[in-house]
Amino acid sequence: MQIEPGQTVLLTGASGGLGSVMARALADRRVRLFLVAHPGARLEPLAEELRARGVEAEPCIADLRVAAERHRVVQQVRRRFGPVDLLINNAGVEHNGYYHRLAESEIEEVLSVNLVAAMMLTRLVWPEMLERRRGHVVNIASLAGKAGPAFQEPYAASKAGLIAFTHALRATYGGSGVSASVIVPGFVETGMYERLKALAGRPAPPLLAAVTPQRVVRALFRAVERDLAEVMVTRYPVRPLLALLQLVPGASAWLTRLFGVNRFFQAAAETGTARPLTTG
Repeated sequence: MQIEPGQTVLLTGASGGLGSVMARALADRRVRLFLVAHPGARLEPLAEELRARGVEAEPCIADLRVAAERHRVVQQVRRRFGPVDLLINNAGVEHNGYYHRLAESEIEEVLSVNLVAAMMLTRLVWPEMLERRRGHVVNIASLAGKAGPAFQEPYAASKAGLIAFTHALRATYGGSGVSASVIVPGFVETGMYERLKALAGRPAPPLLAAVTPQRVVRALFRAVERDLAEVMVTRYPVRPLLALLQLVPGASAWLTRLFGVNRFFQAAAETGTARPLTTG
């Protein structure tokens, strides 16, 4: 599907570092943007900036953990712009820490925002896409969903679920004119990574050096316009290592220790934080 002027794009996590970069890049394509975030303190200024460029942009503060809020989002975008052409599930929450010390509410928050909300929003916009035989969903996952690093159990599970969900959708609805893609970045130079780096007191290990948000956006456009199932975005090639993990699952813990991944997340976890890391 080509991303063209006048199409309606529903973007969650819109006011975060990566989300705002996505919004500005999409505005360059002259699409109509329905921008969702929570708590959304930076959402209205972003919408005003885009409107000043002559782009239709509607902000919507919504708590995607709540089913009624997800329904409200889809109802409002339909009333404002009509059917959704492109849904980008970018909203995310991360609680980094020892799993047994996480509150049940923290685990549920990660799963509900990162995975359940993405699945349910997709379910709400999918029928109209099928009826028009046009539409695309992009899920923003993470390399954590492939490698399962330490201190990231809920986050890794949610992102692995997004990856599997995307591939299953494609298998079910191939040839329908409607499709889905998943973007799998490593660390991205945005607010979430910057805060994690500050907690750890060090940057990510060299093999997992952060990429720019612009690279993720370019991957998103490429995935939609070429109908790619999955696009990985990392500074250095990691697919050979991931292939090894598939062949030898027990090597995962050894590799993450070897490259310092676990130590990085452990340093952040032991610093402690009362606030979750969020993409907007």
